[in-house]
Amino acid sequence: MVNMIEITDMPISPEAIVNKTISDDSGCVVSYIGVIRNHSNGQSVKAVEYSDSSGKAAGILNEIAGNAKEKWQLKNVAISHRIGKLRVGDINLVIAVASEHRLEGFAACQYIIDQFKERLPTRKIETYH
Repeated sequence: MVNMIEITDMPISPEAIVNKTISDDSGCVVSYIGVIRNHSNGQSVKAVEYSDSSGKAAGILNEIAGNAKEKWQLKNVAISHRIGKLRVGDINLVIAVASEHRLEGFAACQYIIDQFKERLPTRKIETYH
């Protein structure tokens, strides 16, 4: 079982993250790609900036991945979160979950997304037009 947790200031390749989770004993890989949208709270978004000044983001994401592995029979989990100033259309988060069967893969991926949103491991600042 592999946990691949990454906090990066570089663009994220969803295919590369998915490929890190694939194994011979996985029947599926369920993935999620988070993208910066053009509106939030009724306002037009110009950019979103994520920062990890405390250095705790990777630890929080690793904990979330570990919790998902305890709840479901997962083969591998990969989470990549981009920090820095992102523009509309940029990818800010990729989650990939490999499991034997799709039901636990989808459930685990949903759990990880929800936990990320609930426990946002980085500071988020939106700027508007």
